[in-house]
This record gives sequence, C-alpha cells and structure tokens, in this order.
Amino acid sequence: MIPIYEGMKGLIFDCDGTLADTMTIHTQSWQETMKQFGHDCPVDFLQPLRGIPAEEIVIHFNRAFGTDLDIKEVSDAKNRMSYDRLKTVKPIVPVAKIALDYRGKLPMSVVSGGTRKNVLRTLEAIGMADFFEAVITADDALRPKPDPQMFIEAAKRMAVPSVACEVFEDGDPGLEAARAAGMKFVDVRSYVNLNRFDFKRSAGAAEKG
Repeated sequence: MIPIYEGMKGLIFDCDGTLADTMTIHTQSWQETMKQFGHDCPVDFLQPLRGIPAEEIVIHFNRAFGTDLDIKEVSDAKNRMSYDRLKTVKPIVPVAKIALDYRGKLPMSVVSGGTRKNVLRTLEAIGMADFFEAVITADDALRPKPDPQMFIEAAKRMAVPSVACEVFEDGDPGLEAARAAGMKFVDVRSYVNLNRFDFKRSAGAAEKG
C-alpha cells in the first residue's frame, strides 16, 4: 500500500491523475481544443507535461511544433472545455483513501497546475471540497512545477516545515518540485492502476526524497 513516512506532519496531493481520474478528460480536451485551432495534439506530447498549467503547455506546444498559437486564447478554451466535463470525475481510490483517513489528523493541501475553478470543481465532484487547509493552483501567481515554490507555499499555509511534508504525485514535474522542496514524495503511478481505481497487484516501491 501507499506509504506514509514516519515523522510526517503534513500531506500534499496533486489533483489531476492523483486524487481524481481526470487525465482522460484533460487529454481529450487538449486534443479537441487544438483541433479547433487547426492542429493535432499527440498524447506523447502531453504525457511529460502532466501537472503544469495550461498556458505553459501552449508555450511548449508552440516551441515543439513551430506554431504561433495565442497562449491565453487557447488555454482559456481548453480550460472551459475541461470544466464542462469535470463534474463527472471519480476519485482514484487508493490515493483518495489517504486523504479520507488523515482528514482531521494531519493538515493537508492540494497543489495543482490547474485553474482554481477547475480544481475546486474536481474536488467537489469527488466529495473532498472541504478536506484541505490550502488549495494552491495556477491562479496563485507562483512559479509552476517543476519549480518547488507551490509546494513550499502549501507547507507555509499548513504551518508545517517542508521536511515534514509528504507529497503524492503522478507527474514528473511534480516529483521534481517535491524533491527540490526537500519533501518526501511518492510516485502514485507505482501503486495505482488508473484504469481500474485499485491497487496494482505487482509490488512497487515508493520513490523517496
């Protein structure tokens, strides 16, 4: 099962693909939005960018494919499309169970590259709208993952030292950010079958900072 390391005083969760099974929605929304703007959006392009804000993804897209898409116009269109669909999302049970078990026992936060509107809609859909001391999003004007600033801010709002925080993530940028913040971290992909919402039968080791 997903470990909680000894001495942890605060828990920090990514949202999309960690607490909630939203990645299919976000991937399809990117592909359909880019199609509206006349471009294909390969899944292989999106995979390494899990957890970073929509505007940053458009910047990466322009660089990768030599396009000149309007960053705000495209990211706003994608975020609107995602918002319309997020009310149907389900929790990723092994991770969501940690939040349920530690509610009221340890301070908890969400750190996401999504917009506040979309993240709050997702948390409401999975029944966790009031679980967290802090919800840090792309709207907080902090440097995005893989920069550690969002995680450091979450620790500050929980009044917990960074070294006593454990991060749960499914994206490489978030894992890099947690490491840079000096936090323990778990790559939930080692434990979770995202298609079936259950524990993987095969053993996996947590990645520790």
